[in-house]
Amino acid sequence: MSTIVGTMSGEGPHRLVAADDNLLVREGLAGLLGRRDDVDLRAMCASVPELLAAIDREHPDVVLTDIRMPPDHDREGIAVARRLRDTHPDVGVLVLSAHVDPGYALGLLDDGSNGRGYLVKDRLADVDHLTRALTTVANGGTFVDEDVVDALVGRRRGGRSAPMTPLTGRELDVLERLATGRTNDAIARDLCVSRHAIEKHCNSIFAKLGLSEEIDVNRRVAAVLMYLDDASRAA
Repeated sequence: MSTIVGTMSGEGPHRLVAADDNLLVREGLAGLLGRRDDVDLRAMCASVPELLAAIDREHPDVVLTDIRMPPDHDREGIAVARRLRDTHPDVGVLVLSAHVDPGYALGLLDDGSNGRGYLVKDRLADVDHLTRALTTVANGGTFVDEDVVDALVGRRRGGRSAPMTPLTGRELDVLERLATGRTNDAIARDLCVSRHAIEKHCNSIFAKLGLSEEIDVNRRVAAVLMYLDDASRAA
């Protein structure tokens, strides 16, 4: 199963704005989602400017966007997700990608995992899976495609994510706050300890989860994904 953290319940259909530059994908999504009672599709967009205008106009609960959009076809979906953290912090974002690329997932989640999701386009044929992802993200949870989680952390510990049991209670407190995108300084203030103490806790967490050799931003997000995966399995 995919890594899912956060409630999937909610009152009424979620207002959705979607974007993809491929006409066939847009028509397919409109056909799949337009008949759902749990989704209120407000706009289907073909570019980032159209998407941003629709978000301002429709006030959606959740945005579904391709990761690569005109004009550069690079990481526009991630850029939109980051922008919305500031301009529309209550709007969830589910990013679609044609590829299982852990680097994209790291980029999406490095400013916090709440209300964010990453789904491989191969899953679009399963409309129940898609709407489950949208609902999770709309309600502030996190949804990460299982293939992405496997690519990031599944190769460790004999193909399974590292368990959280080696972590102390304080380390779990720190990791939980890392999952919300807090900086070391913010976590230190929250836990009433020094920044140096948080750095020591983070290094201990990375070592216990087998992430000591990763670059810093990657191991922070990989640790968060392990935490989310563990929480999902325990739910």
